Amino acid sequence: MTATDKPDFVPIYDSLVAEHGDVPAEAREAAEVIQREAAEALDWSRVRGSG
Repeated sequence: MTATDKPDFVPIYDSLVAEHGDVPAEAREAAEVIQREAAEALDWSRVRGSG
């Protein structure tokens, strides 16, 4: 996407990100961490001796 392709609402979003941080990106990162932790917690391969 080039600067000319950006929708009109982007400057509003940019100012919100500058003021509050990039909340969607932070939430996405937190979800990825939780998914990795959950996968590790639910990994029974070490208990069964196959890992």
